[in-house]
Amino acid sequence: MNEIDAIDLRLLDALQADASLTNQDLAARAAVSPATCLRRVKRLVDAGIVERRVAILSADKLGAGLSAILEITLDRQGAEHLDAFEAQAVQDAAVQQCWRVSPGPDFVLIVQVADMPAYHALTQRLLTQHANVRNIKAFFSVKRAKFDTRIGLPALVTG
Repeated sequence: MNEIDAIDLRLLDALQADASLTNQDLAARAAVSPATCLRRVKRLVDAGIVERRVAILSADKLGAGLSAILEITLDRQGAEHLDAFEAQAVQDAAVQQCWRVSPGPDFVLIVQVADMPAYHALTQRLLTQHANVRNIKAFFSVKRAKFDTRIGLPALVTG
């Protein structure tokens, strides 16, 4: 893909704010024609810069109000052991994010469940029964001060 230019940045900025915009509305926000907008967005998607477009739901309103951040340390850290745990974690619907990290724990998981019994069930199926999990440190959210999915883009130059 060629360099990302100011038009691409305007499109990406608008898509991050609202991915449900029609092509017409997106083109207007980026100050380009609808045909140019459609072609540019397709190029950004094909290049993998736009991975996917999603709706962000309210966990509280849907009854999945318990968020936790888990630090997981494995007993054995060989590549095959890390890969095996990761494969299991990413398949669980309660796991929203799975990060392999260093130094410190081997993984950090962001999980979303309905309540403490659902969290207990998650730990049973994902962590307790996994023979290679040595340590789990859980942090439960008491307040979400900020949640954003936007990635900072280079400053948009207007001219």
